[in-house]
Amino acid sequence: MRRRLIAAALALLLAGCSGQQAQQARQEPPPAKESTFVYVENLGVVTDWDPASSYSNEIIAMQNVYESLTVYNPVTKKAGPRLATSWRASSDGRTWTFTLRSGVTFHTGRPLDSAAVKASIERTMRSKSGPSYIWNAVESIRAVDPLTVTFTLRYAVPLDLVASSGYAAYIYDTAASTDLKAWFAAGRDAGTGPYTVASWQKGKRDELTLKAYRPYWGGWDRPHYTRVKYIVIPDLDEAWQRLLRGEASFVHRLNPALYRRAARTAGVRTAEIPSFQTAMLLFNTASGPLTDVRIRRALRKTIDYDGTLRALRGAASPATGVIPEGLLGHLPDRRPKQDLQGATRLLTAAGYGPGGRNLRLTLTYAQGDEDQRVFVQRLAATLEPLNVTLVARAMPWEAQWARGKTRGQDIFLMYWWPDYADAYSWFTNVFRSAEKVEFNLTYLKDRVADGLIDTLPELTVTDRAAAQRAYARLDRRLLEVQAAAAVPWVVNYQRAYLGGIQGYNDNPAYPDVVFAYDLRPAG
Repeated sequence: MRRRLIAAALALLLAGCSGQQAQQARQEPPPAKESTFVYVENLGVVTDWDPASSYSNEIIAMQNVYESLTVYNPVTKKAGPRLATSWRASSDGRTWTFTLRSGVTFHTGRPLDSAAVKASIERTMRSKSGPSYIWNAVESIRAVDPLTVTFTLRYAVPLDLVASSGYAAYIYDTAASTDLKAWFAAGRDAGTGPYTVASWQKGKRDELTLKAYRPYWGGWDRPHYTRVKYIVIPDLDEAWQRLLRGEASFVHRLNPALYRRAARTAGVRTAEIPSFQTAMLLFNTASGPLTDVRIRRALRKTIDYDGTLRALRGAASPATGVIPEGLLGHLPDRRPKQDLQGATRLLTAAGYGPGGRNLRLTLTYAQGDEDQRVFVQRLAATLEPLNVTLVARAMPWEAQWARGKTRGQDIFLMYWWPDYADAYSWFTNVFRSAEKVEFNLTYLKDRVADGLIDTLPELTVTDRAAAQRAYARLDRRLLEVQAAAAVPWVVNYQRAYLGGIQGYNDNPAYPDVVFAYDLRPAG
């Protein structure tokens, strides 16, 4: 994630004087029948409302409030139209021209045009925020005419795919305020999506409500949900009961027992779907006992990978390296196995293990995540006979992440998924050296790995075979040589939702996002 984040939109205050005047001048369609889609999340929803820097759970709401130029199509495995209706690239892949959809307005009332797209992306680039790296190849942006925008790149990248990113690709109205950072932080939005923020109560159970943006370019002629509500319920049994009573529309995850019950329950639909989301144990290579690579390698060998899959009962698939199946960089022949004898030898060589000094390790994981809890309990039980004491602490994501930025643990358990459907995201965010800690929570500094990582974007376009070889070298260096992390499983999404809801599809490029506008309401 961003640890694994998901969710949210903002709290509606004033949209700015000029935006209000523009909205009042519009002729809005008559109101449709009110219907509310209720999304149950086990973690807090919003960590950052600024579309330039948002990089966590709020994706589940932001993708309903904001839109990007393109959207990833999991069937074709290519970018499809969104705010851009078409695009073309030069033969060398360094010039891209996008044609914009006409008749689109921001929630402030101002029209979308090429100048707004240029201003939006340039502000995101200037922010130097975590996800803004997706635009690193862009040298300049030119508004050719009101509906045409051209990007000139420093080196070739698949810009149509980049523009579909779940983060930092949002197009927004930079004229909404003279101080956009503060304006967004107050719970306002400036997107083009089908929904806008109605209310936001940070830290509350009923955290976020979105309402229909009536001038939305897609229209409201067909039945759609007119409100989307995000509620935070860490207890999965309570979430399940809410669904049974019809007080929730969608629960994005249940434990295996509840999921099996849901599959047998009339009036409830279930869906089990492979994902691009990986569970990752990130080892603190900068301080504490895990600065010793022998201990990191030993920890990788203690993990019961096959037992974890059995324990999670359908909620997990085997991991074979950093990158999941379906993306360039996946390595199907590198499935790890538990090796307790090998782990014991390494611990003994480091002065620990049975008969040696006791090794005490701290681990943090996401509060309310049942799969992580099960995994941590099993790992602690495995380590105990090896004279290793695992002190595990479940934390709200924001608190866990804040602690991680201070190097406050030995092991950081989180989920990661790509920013767009490309493996580069794992390596540049989680493993590349950086002075400022964001998601590089191994704190690794490895110039060889950094050099390989920096070759990936262009190789992906110019020489995919060479890119695959680079990914294989990185995977081995980071997981086996440096032993900076372990990847115990790939998440299988197990959803449960009301049986009357139609049109639900899961898109692995936007983890846990329900595109509420595409649904047909129950009843």
